[in-house]
Amino acid sequence: MNYHSCDICPRRCGIDRTELPGRCGAGAKLKIARAALHYWEEPCISGTRGSGTVFFSGLGCVYCQNREISRMGAGKEITVSRLAEIFRELEDKGAHNINLVTPTHFTPSIIEALDLYRPKIPIVYNCGGYESAEALEALRGYVDVYLTDLKYFSPELSQKYSGAADYFSVAFAAARIMTEQTGPPVMEDGLLKRGVIIRHLVLPSHRQDSMAVLAALTKLEKDGFLLSLMSQYTPNGALKDFPEIDRRVTTFEYRSVVDRAVELGLVRGYAQDRRSAKEEYTPPFDLSGV
Repeated sequence: MNYHSCDICPRRCGIDRTELPGRCGAGAKLKIARAALHYWEEPCISGTRGSGTVFFSGLGCVYCQNREISRMGAGKEITVSRLAEIFRELEDKGAHNINLVTPTHFTPSIIEALDLYRPKIPIVYNCGGYESAEALEALRGYVDVYLTDLKYFSPELSQKYSGAADYFSVAFAAARIMTEQTGPPVMEDGLLKRGVIIRHLVLPSHRQDSMAVLAALTKLEKDGFLLSLMSQYTPNGALKDFPEIDRRVTTFEYRSVVDRAVELGLVRGYAQDRRSAKEEYTPPFDLSGV
């Protein structure tokens, strides 16, 4: 993996990110928008003291709640050594883990920072699921918990909303690698110390696609991951070209997906209260801790 002819994510754009932004919109310099204790992840991640969360700038679907950093460029450039310091600072604040949010496009720099300082708490790789096998192999031994998405089954939807027609095949293969790396979930005192959480965000108008994702997940070892079915979809105010998703998910849509998961035996993990679909659950990207 390198920034000079970027091959970090499955798009393999080949752009020299030391000179120009890659297809992800990011250059080679680390850019983050917030580093703070975060309390709105799954209970086994946030715990009682919070997850030490670092929000990286760049990458995001058209409906991303974190649009300010994923598509509008908010954030501040930092050095690798500063990132290592941030890991230590979050650990000193009592974080249960270091939670790297949307880290894919900065994977080489994150590995460098972890070589400078490896916290004594778990490292959580919180990603969109669109990961290359090579990047995941480079992360072997660095990541304790993968908190990954499996967003779509349909290539038409993944192309429309995330610009990646091959999303499902890539993300499903990545999930297999992740579960192989970590083994079954390991819990201590209600906290996930090692393992994989596969998230699926139910989108408005697309519950049938969600059910196709669930059916596919039955092909993974059921005891090898925790499933997190999310109802927190929140329109971001920039979806006039996508009217079918420019609304919240209905109770019927979400409950039908949860019921299907139970029918399929996918019962290890989390469902979400629909009250989670609120803007206040998106943190302020005000450079706290940067």
